[in-house]
Amino acid sequence: MARRRQAKSSDKGGRTNIDTAGAAAQDGAVADGSPSYPILTEEQLATLRSYGDVHRVSAGELVYQVGEPITDLVLVDSGAIDIISEATAESPEVLITRHHAGRFLGELNMLTGQFSYLTARVSEDAVIHRIPPDRFRRLMAEESELSSIILTAFQARRGLIRTIASHHLEILGSPTSATSMALRTYAERLDVPHLWFDAESVAGVALMTATNVTREELPVVFVPGGEVRNATPALLAERLGLAYRRSDKQADLVIIGGGPAGLAAAVYGASEGLHTVLVDALGPGGQAAASSRIENYLGFPNGLSGGELTSLAAVQALKFGASMYAPCEVIGLDQAADAVSIQVADGTTIEARAVIVATGARYRGLALPNWKQFEGAGIYYAATKLEATACAGMPVTVVGGANSAAQAALFLAGNSCQVDLLIRGSDLGAGMSSYLADRLNASRLIRVRTSTQVSEIHGDAYVEAVTITNSSSGEVVRQACGAIFCFIGATPATSWLDGVDLDDHGFVLTDANLDAAAFAERRGAQGRGPLPFETSAPRIFAAGDVRLGSMKRVAAAVGEGASAVSSVHRAIALSV
Repeated sequence: MARRRQAKSSDKGGRTNIDTAGAAAQDGAVADGSPSYPILTEEQLATLRSYGDVHRVSAGELVYQVGEPITDLVLVDSGAIDIISEATAESPEVLITRHHAGRFLGELNMLTGQFSYLTARVSEDAVIHRIPPDRFRRLMAEESELSSIILTAFQARRGLIRTIASHHLEILGSPTSATSMALRTYAERLDVPHLWFDAESVAGVALMTATNVTREELPVVFVPGGEVRNATPALLAERLGLAYRRSDKQADLVIIGGGPAGLAAAVYGASEGLHTVLVDALGPGGQAAASSRIENYLGFPNGLSGGELTSLAAVQALKFGASMYAPCEVIGLDQAADAVSIQVADGTTIEARAVIVATGARYRGLALPNWKQFEGAGIYYAATKLEATACAGMPVTVVGGANSAAQAALFLAGNSCQVDLLIRGSDLGAGMSSYLADRLNASRLIRVRTSTQVSEIHGDAYVEAVTITNSSSGEVVRQACGAIFCFIGATPATSWLDGVDLDDHGFVLTDANLDAAAFAERRGAQGRGPLPFETSAPRIFAAGDVRLGSMKRVAAAVGEGASAVSSVHRAIALSV
């Protein structure tokens, strides 16, 4: 695979120097003492050594290379190890940094399990300490100060990789394709460094020609050692090492769903010593990841995007030892006397002592004949940077009257879109926070249309225009539209869930909403009543938007996920 980036400068040996032994790099943040390459005290170095095994390595040996997982944390005691972005047909080898005595190797993929984007090659005979995965997890749990330093370095290094080595994974597709958008969304949610090539652009056409890719084979993902044509998130996950890997060890807790409730449960479950596995059908984040800005979440007075919040939560869960797999679609649960068997769509099963269902809700669409045709090709249920970039400067339509619709409209207007916000009701402030309603009214780029809805969608392969109808005046208007953003609510994602009591709308019944006597007679209940957040099936719990009575707020979902873990502990103790 050829690299489409040109190196800044090159030495006589055909190698580009980004940072040699701590020299300043492109972003000025790679010298010793920076977040990427912290200076450890002798006491901290001694602690690291105590978790590892001593090895001697010779110049020229590879510690790890592109396309392979990094299994061990490596501390350099003497000698030197180079971190390299490998040469391609168009660019020379790039030296990212030289790790000398006192430095450690690794980045976020040590927590996620995905392949390395870089190669580590011994440049001078060295003595190293290898800390294997089990001891690395113990280190992160037992040594809080070192854990914080290592995690900060991993996050900073991932930022460097995005700018330096993202060419090791390239996605080629059509901007009007739902499958291409799904692939890009997956890569963004999993924080996978990558480059995007629009098949309609000059660079995209050239790449298609050079690789003999046809339009019928789009999207294509180019990875070290090959390519994936007609790529899907599931196929990409397999190549990255992010797909579910069967384990002989029974999980204490499996969490189904990676929204705020599921992520909170993963953080608290793993941090409290439970062997915790989180699976999600799409990728961590849930509906919260679709929010462009959350301003009423406790502790963030300036607000943050839903993607930022859930990405940080995922890293936090991984830090404590939780395992995460996506996409991993669960299609059923089978309860035995002492365990729950989770059936995955690919035919595998996961055994657990307890389960938390946190699958949230599925977005609702409008009842229009060609609605499904345009999903992902001009109709979106999220307004993140990815979608906003695709329609920057275009007229767009936002449908909905709650906070999520208001936040989307403001975000899109901030990306130079002329926004029509359509609200079915007559009162703008009826369903949203007053501060958002005030901002909508103050924006010059947002036109609020009450008592109005989309009645037709026009376009060929992509949304080009909409017809809107005012239910009060009867006025019908056709106008240009580059994209429709739909925020009209959601239905609980429980169609797959058998053997658990639901209400008439599909929400999961828990604790006080259950018949305690009937619960006591269920298999595995051992005569007790339901615990908080427990469903009608013993040791299966529910948290977040999927549960009847939930508040449908991020903060409430986080609280429910954390609280459900407390009940999991009690249920496991009672079943022993």
